Amino acid sequence: MDVNTTQQTQSSPDKIWSRDFVLICLANFFIFLGFQMTLPTLPLFVKELGGSDQMIGVIVGSFTFTALIFRPYAGHALESKGRQFVYMVGIAVFTVSLGTFAFITTIAFLIMMRMAQGIGFGLASTATGTIATDLIPPKRRGEGMGYFGLSGNLALAFGPALGLTLAGIISFKALFLITAALGLTAFLLASLIRYKKVEQSPNKAVTVKFDIFEKTALQPSILLFFITFTFGGIASFLPLYAAKKDIPGIEGYFLVYALFLMVSRLFAGKIYDRRGHIAVFLPGTVLIFIAMILLSWLPNMGVMLLAAGIYGLGFGAVQPALQAWAVDEAPGNRKGMANATFFSFFDLGVGLGALIFGQIAFMFDYAVIYATAAGSVLFSMMLYIYLLLRARKNTPST
Repeated sequence: MDVNTTQQTQSSPDKIWSRDFVLICLANFFIFLGFQMTLPTLPLFVKELGGSDQMIGVIVGSFTFTALIFRPYAGHALESKGRQFVYMVGIAVFTVSLGTFAFITTIAFLIMMRMAQGIGFGLASTATGTIATDLIPPKRRGEGMGYFGLSGNLALAFGPALGLTLAGIISFKALFLITAALGLTAFLLASLIRYKKVEQSPNKAVTVKFDIFEKTALQPSILLFFITFTFGGIASFLPLYAAKKDIPGIEGYFLVYALFLMVSRLFAGKIYDRRGHIAVFLPGTVLIFIAMILLSWLPNMGVMLLAAGIYGLGFGAVQPALQAWAVDEAPGNRKGMANATFFSFFDLGVGLGALIFGQIAFMFDYAVIYATAAGSVLFSMMLYIYLLLRARKNTPST
């Protein structure tokens, strides 16, 4: 039930770890744990059903593009129907679609259910970022979003490795039922949160109907697109790439990546709050670029784990800084739409990456995937420098 949390906020204006913040972190953890358990195992499931590398790209892309399509609706609904409605519906759809994976026997039905999962994930993940934003004091938003991101990072630390381990022990049917149970746990936790009431727009009468993004969030979101483009190559094809090279320890990659991601988030958010995105973005993207080069080379397990750590440090710094930047610039009644814009570009990067990398894997080799991803990261760095120089040029001197 939506309740006004003003009294709570006044009593402790700078407190991050409130009861509701802990609950949203826990709910987010269980959603992402179920999601991360399926991320590296789904390509194996597709192979078992007789699918190709190209089909893996299509299936990953179908998920991200449906999430992308529904994020603008989620952004509007968060400000009209409320946080709880969007979040609970999203978790419910996500959980039911995960459960149906246990009974899928054809690629066509899998694509349909992945699309349904994308709808649920698009609603839930847009809502959860907005809910967390509501609960974090504005002066500590970078730090708070970093802590909130740890809930997803913990899931990332254990989810892929747990999923891959279970896939070698139990059937895919049992695995997918377990992930659905995690979604149900998130639903129950989300029902206990006291949600902030929506903030009505003072210009509601002149609101433009064709409204699918928040313009103040575009710059950090576009930069994010070129970073998450790399995700499609890692999540969809790294297990297959490592297997082809006879490199063991793919579970360790996801564990090391997540651990370094968490380490990065412990300090990167504070740096953002004190010095802004200029102190975070370029150092983080340099690390991501180096990781992509290492994965393109990939001679052994040691290099794979080194790339995982470097990538974790880089992305752990960049993603929460860009999200805080996107939300900080948005008006109070447009925070939900800012998060929707941000995650839409996140999805677009992952989805296009998966589709393009699927074609690259078919036409060339897995190594080319990561060289291409390095080029995408390099472009994001160049674009950031251009935006920075343009902003300084347009800022009047005092």
